[in-house]
Amino acid sequence: MEKREKNGVGLPRYQQIAVEIAERIVEGRYNVGEKIHARSTLAGNFNVSAETARKAINVLVDLEIMEVRHGSGAYVVSKENARVFVDKYKDVQSIQEIRQEILASVDRQQQELNNFSELLNLLVKQTKQARAVSPFMPYELKLTNEAKHLEKSVVELNIWHETGATIIAIQTDQQMILSPGPYAKLSVNNIVYFVGNELTLQRMNNFFYSKEE
Repeated sequence: MEKREKNGVGLPRYQQIAVEIAERIVEGRYNVGEKIHARSTLAGNFNVSAETARKAINVLVDLEIMEVRHGSGAYVVSKENARVFVDKYKDVQSIQEIRQEILASVDRQQQELNNFSELLNLLVKQTKQARAVSPFMPYELKLTNEAKHLEKSVVELNIWHETGATIIAIQTDQQMILSPGPYAKLSVNNIVYFVGNELTLQRMNNFFYSKEE
């Protein structure tokens, strides 16, 4: 007999053997009235103990698929009952496989979330380390049409007093202005480069983009 492994269900081996025998009955490989091999032969073919083979036969007897005739052996008595048993088993197998796929998907998503969290923590750590090593690494802020205080000079806005930022450069549409003087004006589409800390960055964003009047 061909030995096949049932996947995804997790049934005891004797139940798996019972299903395999029932499938062969449905396929016509065992016919109604035919005697099935002795338990010892079944045990050898399926590579299980004689006790496991006996329990498989008992399952089929309980389901009225087979019957044991004392002194003679086990015989197939119902192909229809075998078909019902196989169909029910396949339904259970499908449910279990879907469940396992869902659990595997959840595991993958959790792993991806853990990886993302680790990468995010690493990025934050490295950013803090970079700031600690180079505290003068500039921040940048682009001034869009929504920005406040446009067309005013650095001195008019009193930026350092308001935010703590020291502007070190302004990128206009035409040029990069390094160390802009106090009378440099800030216009739409300018990119302002400044040094400070994270609080300074927050204050600069609030200063130019706060919705409060």
